[in-house]
Amino acid sequence: MIALHLIGIGTGNPDHLTAEAVRTMNEADLILLPRKGSAKSDLIDLRRTICAAVLSRPVRVVEFDMPVRDASGDYVQAVQDWHDAIAAAWRDQIAAHLPQGGQLALLVWGDPSLYDSTLRIAQRLLAGGMAMAVRVVPGITSIQALTAAHAIPLNPLAGAVTITTARALRDHGWPQGVDTVVVMLDSGCAFEAIAPQGVLIWWGAYLGMAHQALEHGPLAETGPRIAALRAELRQRHGWIMDVYLMRRV
Repeated sequence: MIALHLIGIGTGNPDHLTAEAVRTMNEADLILLPRKGSAKSDLIDLRRTICAAVLSRPVRVVEFDMPVRDASGDYVQAVQDWHDAIAAAWRDQIAAHLPQGGQLALLVWGDPSLYDSTLRIAQRLLAGGMAMAVRVVPGITSIQALTAAHAIPLNPLAGAVTITTARALRDHGWPQGVDTVVVMLDSGCAFEAIAPQGVLIWWGAYLGMAHQALEHGPLAETGPRIAALRAELRQRHGWIMDVYLMRRV
């Protein structure tokens, strides 16, 4: 039996880990760390830093190469195929390092339940017949890190909030019936697809990391500034993770 612990680690700052996350990491028999190529070496460096900071006993830490998603063709099918490949990589690592079962931990950015596919990948192993119990250790989401960094509430008084993707914002525009929209998984400034009049934006990249970047203000003025800064940061670091909140006023 594999006890799979999916541990939310926030946005890369070891201080974001909960006491439950630290305890679970120290109780693990194996922690798997995915490598995502040299362009995203910061991501595994942060995971290594977290392990070094919180492990108080010898725990086996193994790194493996993460499969790469095919960016061509149908998006949904490409993601499904990618998840199949990741599940196969997990299966190989489990067979090699925990053949008799044990406690396995995976460190998940933010929280495993919000715009993350780790739980769906774990379901593939269960559907394939692996004897496994899945446990989620919640973490700080990028949304929490964003609102904390800007010192703003997520919702207006008695107001609703929609959390959506950049793809949905581009395809369908501003969601109806809400004044506040949080946009995740943006590969490139989807806020440019909406009319900026009367909209405020709070944007953050690399939240919780040493090179955290923040911008906020009226979308008409701040949007172009964010686009230019985002391009500069991506060029500098080779990758970018950002999230933003927009509010109609």
